[in-house]
Amino acid sequence: MKITQQVWEFSEPIVKAHGCEIWDVEYVREGADWFLRIYLDKEGGVDINDCEAISRAIDPILDEKDPIPDSYTFEVCSAGLERTLSRPSDFAKFMGADITVKLYQPKDGCKEYAGVLKDYDAEGNLTAEVGEKTVTFTRQEVANVRLRVDF
Repeated sequence: MKITQQVWEFSEPIVKAHGCEIWDVEYVREGADWFLRIYLDKEGGVDINDCEAISRAIDPILDEKDPIPDSYTFEVCSAGLERTLSRPSDFAKFMGADITVKLYQPKDGCKEYAGVLKDYDAEGNLTAEVGEKTVTFTRQEVANVRLRVDF
């Protein structure tokens, strides 16, 4: 089982007990260092107190279960307003929301599109209303999809 899935499974009851939900778990290398991050969400938003309390509750369990043999930095943070959408449930939850779609390769001369999420199908293809046009992106074209907040 992947490290992120293990961490998600033993962290979820703790996160829920603190009134939050797990948005994502990532284990990534940045430069020479590894980071284990748990991203949180809750109605009304996540604050620093939520992150601190959950971090303190999960840290001893990480030490006990020891799913990562190497050295890493553990962080608990908010998923943020411009969070990444990756699972089908993310797309379903934010249907009709403003998004930014980043592509691996340019499509019609552009690698980044801002629009409104209109559809997401079982194959992972998404459709967005971009200005006056409706554009469909295949799963293979898309590098990243994020919520977009205009201030």
